[in-house]
Amino acid sequence: MLSPTNEEDSILTKTPSAFYKPLAIGAPEPFRELPVTLERMIHFVPPHIEKMRAKVPDLIKKVDVVLGNLEDAIPADAKTDARRGFIQMAQDNDFGQTGLWTRVNCLNSPWFLDDLMEIVPAVGEKLDVIMLPKVEGPWDIHYLDQLLAQLEAKAGISKPIMIHAILETAEGVKNVEAIAAASPRMHGMSLGPADLAASRGMKTTRVGGGHPDYAVLADASEGAARTAYQQDLWHYTVAKMVDACLSYGLKPFYGPFGDFSDADACEGQFRNAFLMGCLGAWSLHPTQIDIAKRVFSPDPSEVAFAKKILDAMPDGTGAVMIDGKMQDDATWKQAKVIVDLAKLVASKDTDLAEIYGL
Repeated sequence: MLSPTNEEDSILTKTPSAFYKPLAIGAPEPFRELPVTLERMIHFVPPHIEKMRAKVPDLIKKVDVVLGNLEDAIPADAKTDARRGFIQMAQDNDFGQTGLWTRVNCLNSPWFLDDLMEIVPAVGEKLDVIMLPKVEGPWDIHYLDQLLAQLEAKAGISKPIMIHAILETAEGVKNVEAIAAASPRMHGMSLGPADLAASRGMKTTRVGGGHPDYAVLADASEGAARTAYQQDLWHYTVAKMVDACLSYGLKPFYGPFGDFSDADACEGQFRNAFLMGCLGAWSLHPTQIDIAKRVFSPDPSEVAFAKKILDAMPDGTGAVMIDGKMQDDATWKQAKVIVDLAKLVASKDTDLAEIYGL
């Protein structure tokens, strides 16, 4: 799609009074606040494979989000089967507290329009989020926003379907703030490292994670070998995405980690993202479910200490000493983030609820 010039940006921005109005007569009112849901892992399912669809009832009990994947990793001759398989998967299961998402094909593909035209009327009432690949600017969100409103109105859907953008082009990263502000349907964003690496001309074939050649050397010291310290290729992009999302009340996520054989590296990458503000990550393999569950649930010792801070400062003002450390209103806010997340985790995970004392 053609992108607007900078001079056109103000024209494309909705006025405050219009921002929360439905874009079609009969479409549901947009959310004023995002629903509070636990989304530590977004588990990808290839819905064209029957034996994978058969596993969905058990998956619903184990994961926070089940996503029917229609885009990358689905062969061109299986796109229609994947779409129909997702509809069948959605109709056959009660998802309860577990989210139901789909990643549709990208806007310039021959499959995107059929994805929307078939899925929304069939299972739009169950569908929580549509993940949109290769988002490059707010214009992509505006198009999907308008189309969803028309389809929701036609199908009589009572709640709005949200949009989750994947950052996987250089232009998308450049326009990340405008994407975040594009629509009240915006749910959040995920890092798409493989396509982003190709878009940037990065010299790596890895899907997420680090690279041994991306490093800094320790200063030279006579007679001593110089140690190389591996760096994080994705630190800048994740930080930029987190800032844009949290500025607009959205949810940031790490995307895929492609090396299923390296659980330690996967956990390290997920943990870095969690510490930087991400709420979850994609799980592409069953082994990554427990990694994401462990990483994106706050550590029990952190929760216990955060509870001490909140108990000692009920109104969030002043300053106190706890275990030899000074706490004030800034650390109270940090503690509240941790305890609020622990409460959300405890609402679904009874084992962690007991450990947290919640």
